[in-house]
Amino acid sequence: MIKPLLPSRALLWALVVTAPFLANTLPAQAAQKAPKGFTPLFNDQDLTGWHGMDHFDPRKLASMSAEERRAKLGKDTEDAKKHWSVDKAELVNDGHGAYLTTDKDYGDIEFLIDYKTVAMADSGIYLRATPQIQIWDFTKEGGKWNIGADKGSGGLWNNSPGAPGKDPGFLADKPFGQWNHFRIVQVGERTSVWLNDKHVIDHARMENFWDRKAPLFAKGPIQLQTHGGEIRWRNLFIREISSTEANAMLAKNSESGFKSIFNGKNFDGWSGPVDNYEIKDRAIVCKAGKGGTIFTKEEYGDFVARLEFKLPPGGNNGLAIRYPGQGDPAYSGMCELQILDNEADKYKKLDPRQYHGSAYGMIPASRGFLRPSDEWNFEQVTVKGSMIEVELNGTQILKGDLSKITEFMANSPHPGKDRPTGYFGFAGHNDPVMFRNVRIKKL
Repeated sequence: MIKPLLPSRALLWALVVTAPFLANTLPAQAAQKAPKGFTPLFNDQDLTGWHGMDHFDPRKLASMSAEERRAKLGKDTEDAKKHWSVDKAELVNDGHGAYLTTDKDYGDIEFLIDYKTVAMADSGIYLRATPQIQIWDFTKEGGKWNIGADKGSGGLWNNSPGAPGKDPGFLADKPFGQWNHFRIVQVGERTSVWLNDKHVIDHARMENFWDRKAPLFAKGPIQLQTHGGEIRWRNLFIREISSTEANAMLAKNSESGFKSIFNGKNFDGWSGPVDNYEIKDRAIVCKAGKGGTIFTKEEYGDFVARLEFKLPPGGNNGLAIRYPGQGDPAYSGMCELQILDNEADKYKKLDPRQYHGSAYGMIPASRGFLRPSDEWNFEQVTVKGSMIEVELNGTQILKGDLSKITEFMANSPHPGKDRPTGYFGFAGHNDPVMFRNVRIKKL
């Protein structure tokens, strides 16, 4: 599936002409100092940097004309002004009105925020314009134990029933009248939540509420939900996570059982046309103008592979999955998973089943999640039976069952797609694509 590209949120908001929110006349308390590396999202005086937007599909907003967007966001902002205020360095909402929404879009982040609410209230934090990290009355008197309130706040409540992360692992809410503290880390779709220093959600995928068949958007605004009772917020600080740090976080998660299959020095343990490749800075690099498939000497059945790769502009390569050691891995093996610079002009008119992460010629991957060509990407591939899953930079871009594929690109069958075992490798196509930190865990 192809993910629609959303225009810059800041650009959208620049089209809206509204007067700034006004603080009330009470003096503001001294602002808490932002932790090192963090930037305040709230200036403790007024709502500069924020606008109003209700619960609204960001894809619909993106599809509007500039005039329609101005009208929509202008109306929501006027509504928000009636229900949001600033009281002594605290953001205050009366439980009604449009949600307070950042002008800026965010991708991978660490976000700190305190909140205090009242009995019967229900609220939450939208990430990338998507609901939500849940906040609610966790008591029986709140009347929502039937939908999970007894488990407490902090869960990804809009995930599908039974999905990891929907419910928090611990009840960590403080009694009404006391301040609660969230620490939220999101890399790709992977979301971790600490509530009052208790790790209540661990690296769970945040589902795309707006289209559950598609990945979570790559970027979007943060929204503070209003729903039925007063809520106060303070000490809002954000830190954008670099690609290097994001890769390290993804690699560290559940790392038990992974073994390196490349020593960073030579091609011990590898077969095939290794002379067409070289090693630079502890990475395998396909020589420019060369190619062919190099592969491990060990065979694998079900496994999880983790690796980093860097694409030159227009770069093309592939991951050979359950490769028999000869032939074109896209056809003789279970599949070739594309490693491709999707944004290159020369690839504008490919079949969707040829873009990055796709099971070549069989299943298309979602687009829009590659990093720029000068940055390392992190990819995880899970192969179990006939099922294959690809996660790119923390976002699931492909999940499918190759045994059920009956339609192929150019009507070319893939005789190897049902192979139960084979080698793992890199299918070079003349471009100096780089691979490093290659590890595999057998299942």
